Amino acid sequence: MKMKINALFIPCLICLMIVSGNSAAQSKGKTIKLFNGKNLDGWYKFVQNRGKEKDVKNVFSVEKGLIHISGEEYGSIVTNEEFENYKLTVEFKWGDKTYAPRADRARDNGILLHSTGEDGGYNGIWMHSIECQIIEGGTGDFLVVGDGSDKFALTATVAPKKEGGGNVYQPGGTPLTIHSGRIDWFNRDPSWKDVKGFRGAKDIEKPVGEWNTMECIADGDDVSIYLNGTLVNQATQVKPSKGRIQIQSEGAEMFVRKVVLKPLK
Repeated sequence: MKMKINALFIPCLICLMIVSGNSAAQSKGKTIKLFNGKNLDGWYKFVQNRGKEKDVKNVFSVEKGLIHISGEEYGSIVTNEEFENYKLTVEFKWGDKTYAPRADRARDNGILLHSTGEDGGYNGIWMHSIECQIIEGGTGDFLVVGDGSDKFALTATVAPKKEGGGNVYQPGGTPLTIHSGRIDWFNRDPSWKDVKGFRGAKDIEKPVGEWNTMECIADGDDVSIYLNGTLVNQATQVKPSKGRIQIQSEGAEMFVRKVVLKPLK
């Protein structure tokens, strides 16, 4: 039997296919290039005190095939889609410029996973989320960028806490659940200082100007962070376990050349 298709139906069908493209790719296990090397398609911008798509100082741009994050104002680029169960690979390097209030402090940005709620829900800047930290000396730390409730949490095994020190990830350590704050990566320098150019004795992150690869593996409610091929931090019972992805601007210039998401089987 032949079916007569209404001409008005065709444009609607095309729109539906475009909107569902990333979700369909994820469900089929296909690798998704979240950055196409040309523009920020698939993302939107949010800048503190300005709002959505009001990036008047061009904090986020694409130049010579790279995402350029100037750091001049706080904010993030945010994926249009939500994701779960994936390996996210991001290749980044620091630039030279830094801005107040962190002009003389450690270069600082981050990748925010499982972002939910309103834009700017956290201090008017970022969506509530789980942060895979990118900061000189502390790249690979976990932060819970939540509202303090049990809706945002993670559990990690940590080393015995030293006086004046933070919670440091240690495989086989004592389980610790947090609803705010951070879990430091396993070899974070205990003498870390918030100063521009800081490098720890055992840092895995490469020096300023060299490319780094961060892999964030979100497997159910587990999240593992690999930096340049080394497992640096791991959490379980992560809440929430899905959401949008944000890449921050937090006072330091950074370049990104690759953002690829591979759905897990």
